[in-house]
Amino acid sequence: MSQEPPGPRPDAAPDSPGAAPDTPEAPKAGDGAPSPASDAPQEEAEQPQDAWSARRDLYAHSPGIMVGASARFEGGLSGRDQHGVSGGHVVGDVIMGSKTEVYQLGVSSDTHTSGLVPQDSLDRTAALFVPGGDGSAFAGLVERLRAERVLVLSGQHFTGRRTAALMLLNRLGATPVRSLDRDTTPAAVAGLLDGARGHVLCDLTLRRDQPLRDTHLLALRERLVEQDAYLVITVDPAAALDDVSVAQWRPPRSRAVLEAHLAALPTGPAGPVTDAVALLEHGSVKEFLDRGHQLREVAAFARLLARVALGRATGQDLERFSLAALESQVEEWFGDPSASLADKAFLVSLAAFNEAPYALTAELSDVLYALLQKTEDPREPPRVPVFGNAASGRLNRARAERYEENEVTEWGPVAQRKARYRDDRTALVLLREVWTGHPSARPALVAWLDRLADDGRPLVRTRAASTAAVLAASDLPSAMALVISHWATSRRYRQRLVAVNALTLAHFLGAPNILRILGSWCAGSDRRERWTAIRAYALIGPAHPSEALHALRAAARTHFAAGDGLGGDSARLAEEIGELASSVALLLLSPAGGQVLAEMRGWLGDEPALRDLALRSFLSACGHPEDDDPAAPSAPLLEWYAVAAAAHAPQARDLTDLWTAALRDRHHTDAALAVLRTWTWAADRTPRAEAALAALLPDLAETDTDRRRLAHLLRTMPAEDGGTTPPPVAGRLLTVVEPG
Repeated sequence: MSQEPPGPRPDAAPDSPGAAPDTPEAPKAGDGAPSPASDAPQEEAEQPQDAWSARRDLYAHSPGIMVGASARFEGGLSGRDQHGVSGGHVVGDVIMGSKTEVYQLGVSSDTHTSGLVPQDSLDRTAALFVPGGDGSAFAGLVERLRAERVLVLSGQHFTGRRTAALMLLNRLGATPVRSLDRDTTPAAVAGLLDGARGHVLCDLTLRRDQPLRDTHLLALRERLVEQDAYLVITVDPAAALDDVSVAQWRPPRSRAVLEAHLAALPTGPAGPVTDAVALLEHGSVKEFLDRGHQLREVAAFARLLARVALGRATGQDLERFSLAALESQVEEWFGDPSASLADKAFLVSLAAFNEAPYALTAELSDVLYALLQKTEDPREPPRVPVFGNAASGRLNRARAERYEENEVTEWGPVAQRKARYRDDRTALVLLREVWTGHPSARPALVAWLDRLADDGRPLVRTRAASTAAVLAASDLPSAMALVISHWATSRRYRQRLVAVNALTLAHFLGAPNILRILGSWCAGSDRRERWTAIRAYALIGPAHPSEALHALRAAARTHFAAGDGLGGDSARLAEEIGELASSVALLLLSPAGGQVLAEMRGWLGDEPALRDLALRSFLSACGHPEDDDPAAPSAPLLEWYAVAAAAHAPQARDLTDLWTAALRDRHHTDAALAVLRTWTWAADRTPRAEAALAALLPDLAETDTDRRRLAHLLRTMPAEDGGTTPPPVAGRLLTVVEPG
């Protein structure tokens, strides 16, 4: 599944994958305490998404860095490998814990007042400067500046464009260099030239109604010729320019910057330079370079690497530096007074919808922006600009990128233009920072998540869950009280599913006490919390099968055997028994299936509630193929039986016993025969399935009654396309049920 269009579909069920978001008149998410008069009709009108497709949506729409966590509950009996970006708890331990040590990144001051740049500073910079490429492009810029006197240098923030401007002047011998204040108008720049040989104007503030024009440059050139001086102006790629020819700045490779810093080290008796060069092959260095850090961070890392080479720092300092630099960047984003509230809302939305379609991220960013505006000034109506900054500009400022990727939808694969942070850790770090470092943003963020949780698009609801999971891993009490608990007790199934997903992902991100919360809910009297816990155990259970089975078994005994807590409501009793069976079935088809199978086999001799749960769960798992994997068997439990029988493993006997019990139980016989009919159709398509079923059926025909039941099924079953003639495989299987 993937993102669906927001337009309504007449045939969509209230929680079907293609359902549209509720109209403005519909009840809002998170009201948590509906009136009794509205409660029952609302809940009866909505059907919950089945556990199988809900798990599929969670796995499909979770952010990439959470795939490691998701993979721990996704998978089947084929034992296929699970690969994640960061492996579940690694994410939690490294990113969601307390902040790392803060390193000095050498960020230049944001004050741009005029003043002379010290010559010794220019000399130190020149000794470490890397022009990028083979140096010929930079040499060309030097000659262009020599000829034209004024050069407009265009480049992204934090790519070394200011350093490049200084080095152009230094290489030309245009010193001393005066730094000019950027808070001026293009027409007033000429008046700031005061006789120094070199001038640099970084990040000139330009407005659309006051662009930098070619006439401004002509005036500047005349003044510079008179003074025998030079000027370099740096601007953003999206700066307001009118008929101005700019020079493009291409930053050097990060590794080249590291090498330049190491080459500048003094050579000691033990040869520290040699040792430092060897450090370039250190795993932490490679990981740092692969993260695409800014040049200012690369320079700071190079200084740290030099200290390690000289024995003044350790390899652990190298390992911690990358995350510390990222945390410093995130704090800088939110603390920057020049960044607009809309920019900050976009950062949060991109963190929640990392690797999602850009248009969706921008759409929901505007929703958050309006809510944040309301927090800042409740008296003013929110104002969202219809046409804001270009996508490329806002993504560059966020150190993010756009890319195209096919996404599977109900209409087939569709190419989507998506957006993601270049560093896959940014989303988690940013959400933690906004939740724990800026509590004033919480009311808007909570209201935003409530809207996302009630959205008609599965992708949006899943990202509400993953965002809440990060908040819970950062601050569990607040996230539970403000966000997750009222989802878990909502009258709407879709919101409870969001709570299920949030708790599941939070657990694998390292949030504490999630199993304790689920255990208390599963044994509690609140049927909505109980429903939420049962669903969550199906997802968390593969990593904790003993705890999950204990809780689900207890729920079956204490609540469902006598309909306790349901007020005699048979429909709700049947629904919750069905939810229990689905959860156990999902566990049976998980990597923990062996332990679950043994437990279910034991339930056959237990009290009626557990025996019934075992048979319901077993038949549910038997009738469900593996999702979204063409190479997987169409009947995974049949495949499991074939493998176990060939190895003479006890699991083959457990599977046979469950089958025999289901066929002989009058409450489950029809369902069991329906599953066997499906398996027979699978055997008609796949020789391997036919061989497995031919091995199983004799074990199920222990008595004359058993044989007659199976023989009648094979003689009378229709073809898969609905024809009245049994498929050919039915005749072949009949010979193993009634030999001779």
